[in-house]
Amino acid sequence: MALLQADHLTVYVAFHFVLITLLSFTSATPGRGSANVLSLPQPYDLLYYTGVRSYFGEEWVKAAELLEKAILTKESLSRVRRQCHEECVEAGREAFNRLDSEKGSLHDLWTLDWVQQRAECLRFCVGRSVSPAAQLPVSTDIDYEFGSRNPYNFLQVTYYKLEKLQKAASAAHTYFVANPSHLEMRNNIEKYRRMKGVMEEAFQDRELENENHWVLYDSAVQYEASSDWLKAAEKWKECVNETLRQTDECRLQCEMASQRLPEDRGEDGSKSVYEQAADLSLSLLSCRQSCVTQVATRPGRISSQEDFLPTQLEHRHIAQFKAGDVGGAVQTLRSLLLFYPSDHDSLDNLQLYSETLGGDTESQGTQPAQEIVGYINRALDEKKLLYFGMENLDFSFTDPDLWTPEDVVPESLRDNWRAVKENINVRMVEGEKKEEVDDSGFYAGGPVPQVGVTIAMDDTVLNGTNRVVLDDVMTEKECEKILQLATAATSAGDGYRGRRSPHTPHETFEGLTVLRAVKLAQDDMVNQTDARLFYELGERVKVLLHSYFRSPSILYTSFTHLVCRSAIAGDQEGRLDLSHPVHVDNCLLEPETNQCWREPPAFIHRDLSAFLYLNDNFDGGDLFFTNSDAKTVTARVKPSCGRLVGFSSGPVNPHGVSAVTRGRRCALALWFTKEKLYRDMEREEAAAMWAAGGQSVVKNEEEEKEGGAPPARNARNQASRQGRGRVTGARDEL
Repeated sequence: MALLQADHLTVYVAFHFVLITLLSFTSATPGRGSANVLSLPQPYDLLYYTGVRSYFGEEWVKAAELLEKAILTKESLSRVRRQCHEECVEAGREAFNRLDSEKGSLHDLWTLDWVQQRAECLRFCVGRSVSPAAQLPVSTDIDYEFGSRNPYNFLQVTYYKLEKLQKAASAAHTYFVANPSHLEMRNNIEKYRRMKGVMEEAFQDRELENENHWVLYDSAVQYEASSDWLKAAEKWKECVNETLRQTDECRLQCEMASQRLPEDRGEDGSKSVYEQAADLSLSLLSCRQSCVTQVATRPGRISSQEDFLPTQLEHRHIAQFKAGDVGGAVQTLRSLLLFYPSDHDSLDNLQLYSETLGGDTESQGTQPAQEIVGYINRALDEKKLLYFGMENLDFSFTDPDLWTPEDVVPESLRDNWRAVKENINVRMVEGEKKEEVDDSGFYAGGPVPQVGVTIAMDDTVLNGTNRVVLDDVMTEKECEKILQLATAATSAGDGYRGRRSPHTPHETFEGLTVLRAVKLAQDDMVNQTDARLFYELGERVKVLLHSYFRSPSILYTSFTHLVCRSAIAGDQEGRLDLSHPVHVDNCLLEPETNQCWREPPAFIHRDLSAFLYLNDNFDGGDLFFTNSDAKTVTARVKPSCGRLVGFSSGPVNPHGVSAVTRGRRCALALWFTKEKLYRDMEREEAAAMWAAGGQSVVKNEEEEKEGGAPPARNARNQASRQGRGRVTGARDEL
């Protein structure tokens, strides 16, 4: 204690460190002498290493068994720790209850008695199920392997070799969720999707239980985008609760995991037992604090989302207010104010809510949620100890929160703390102000090669980058023909697994693909000329946009869809949602952070988007562009026969469709790609069907130069025809 010097407070803090150390260290000590059968006899790192050796030895059955067992053992170890933590909560309760009435050395003795009883309970409980070897700490390499989900990388090839394609697809998807830039795995998943016997339900994240708060988060954002405030408020509540649960689970694992004692540096500069205990205890507290960052980091992301929990509370109180739950909004807003008590916007909102309630914001139901009060108090207590360690014990700690009050930080550390906080705030503000750069390689302003087509709106008028509206791309007669085709052949929910209203319950959605149109024409169910026109319009649009956007490379049609949205009569009154929520075509838009993540399920191969409109005899249905906040509208386009809208598919062009409140709105939706691998094989199959019947179709000039490779030579087509390919090269490449 003398090494800590100073007053009674520092002595108490050091003693507190010792108590926490005894608890965390003894709780992780392997149990001895237990006669019970061990359910986890082998460490999961040993199982994993053995499984990897079997993999490289091409012992596929053994590799699959060991890798799966390693994953299961790691999960089971966490579960045992959780159960033992709950079982031992009451251990030593009698001794703990006497602490308030005892002083001096008796207080210390009763404290040690309480710590020892609880530690013994934890040691015995864990020892019943886990062998001593399985309780030892694993290396940082193993932490990285499991953190990056590498076991699933090995498993997907292993199951592929065993011809268990459903399990292979599941492992591939689970790995890819945390490694979205892994191109080989992305290609593997595309191939699995086309293999016979692989069902859509195989593509599930096996680690979803640990990431459920992100599922709820995304769901809440979607409800907000469609202005369904009641469901948004419910989802935000679930998201907050799940975030708190995940944080508690992470903190529990910090406490229950084995801790390494700090190294003793010897005679010169060596640490006393109290300093080592303090180091160990501070490491535990730092681990608990880092759970904020861990929970706020999406799988596959490097950085966490700042102010993750306060952001949810902010979304929730707004959704509650708009849903009519003003009392609930006040409670949530008061919870938010615990993080930022002087935030002007929050205080203004509280005043508004107070006026709405007639001045009553002090009732029991409008006070801050107790779980948030507890969260704040616990965090502040830990931060005080950690900053004490930084000031007095040369401990290194990075505060994960922006909301930490300045008075928690010791005076000697405040200048550096303010500088770090200011740099973070500057980066956040710059990130909000930063304009997205279009790196598509397109450059608007090229020639329009079709006679009679005029430029109605360009980048300047549309207030954006790589946007254009061309008029008179189709004649009135051509519009009528395609509308007739839509009436005769579109099917409900086409492209959305048969869901008649995939975007809004107030409209029905119908669609038709080129290949289906050709097949219907061959069966004399639709006009052959109309089906051919449908195909050729896609080529017409491609030629126009390739020229106007001065594409430096060949464009391939990725998908063509004839789509119609119809307002449901009698279901339009008071409608506030959109026909299609704001989104970006090749990345996942995150409006609250002004970022767009180019990863599945987004169609990341799309480079250019287009809509060719067929009619205007409906109400609503305007296409509109926004900033990356998905709120600030920058331009609107009203559909009409023969009007073509083209734009680059990336984050500079978020867009949506306003509600169709009367009638039926039809258009051709087209997407183009620079990657030949992702060209639309259905178009090539349609062309092949016409060629087999002695008919010719329009071909793009660049494709003619390439020779127009037949469908069977396409990599994706081969995968679907042959059923399964051959694993070669890297362990994760099919």
